[in-house]
Amino acid sequence: MYEYDVYISYDRESETVSPWVRHHFYPRLKELLNDNLPKKVQVFFDQEVGIGAKWPDALYEALRCTRVLVAVLSPMYFESEWCVAEWDSMVQREEDMGMHTYGLIYPVTYSDSRHFPDWATRRRPLDLRPWNQPPINYQDTHAYFDFRKAVERLAESMVDAVLKPPDWQPDWPILQPVPSAVAGMRLPRLQP
Repeated sequence: MYEYDVYISYDRESETVSPWVRHHFYPRLKELLNDNLPKKVQVFFDQEVGIGAKWPDALYEALRCTRVLVAVLSPMYFESEWCVAEWDSMVQREEDMGMHTYGLIYPVTYSDSRHFPDWATRRRPLDLRPWNQPPINYQDTHAYFDFRKAVERLAESMVDAVLKPPDWQPDWPILQPVPSAVAGMRLPRLQP
């Protein structure tokens, strides 16, 4: 069954995206979802995975048991086999459930967007570039109020998807990244 309402997918290797998600985006999204839902929200954020957990298994299981994916987009997001596998797993779920008018993926733009693939920009990401400041003291600035209002719009748009997800299926496919055999050689990204 569902364990998480939201799974945050982002470029974990980035020196700016990762701290921004940890310090600003994750806590505000969780707080604002709790303000808009009639239940306590459960957000999967990989930096909270416990010590000793089997890393890939924990990610796969969390994704399988999550209602909605929030993808934090940067150019390197689309170069990460892990990120693309998380995205494509939710796309496959949408297709399996016949979801054509709305989806389970809520993208937000952290940086750039000129180099995003067409299939990502068709989702109409929420643009958070004006507030992509990773230092923790950014929350003490006047601009942070506008950032919070933007994340509040995201949270409000997610309410129905969180409250009325498709019926959970234990056999939903979770796609796994295919490790590169030779550095620099591009292999197919995913295996079913």
